[in-house]
Amino acid sequence: MKTLEFESNMDSRKKLMTVLFWTNRKAARTEGCAPFLIKKIATEENIYKPEEPKLLKLTDPIIDDIIKTMEENKPVEFEMQMGTEYITTNIDGNQFSISTDHSEEIEEEIVEKLDKELNKKFPSICESFKPRVTKHVK
Repeated sequence: MKTLEFESNMDSRKKLMTVLFWTNRKAARTEGCAPFLIKKIATEENIYKPEEPKLLKLTDPIIDDIIKTMEENKPVEFEMQMGTEYITTNIDGNQFSISTDHSEEIEEEIVEKLDKELNKKFPSICESFKPRVTKHVK
């Protein structure tokens, strides 16, 4: 497990997308084109899991719960899978932790990249990533 302490004035929504994007991007280096699956999200009040056979997408209510939890400086845990790699991350205030089942190298690369990105005013995030992990409910 790798942990990063950071100071960031970034809003919680950008922080969330930055963490998810770079976790996906760095895991793809070893896992290739395998789908990026969010298996579980745990906030202070709720646990979200996909309904089989559907994928778990970040709906507006889920994002609102995550943002509220983050802004209260309470932990939010994500369990994700990409190929054979199972990834657990935790955002708790200005601390980010990551654990992988197979590759400590991925952990190190993600922490190094987030150390740079979370301190920027405008982090680098591919705009095509957001529609892949979110779903707007009407």
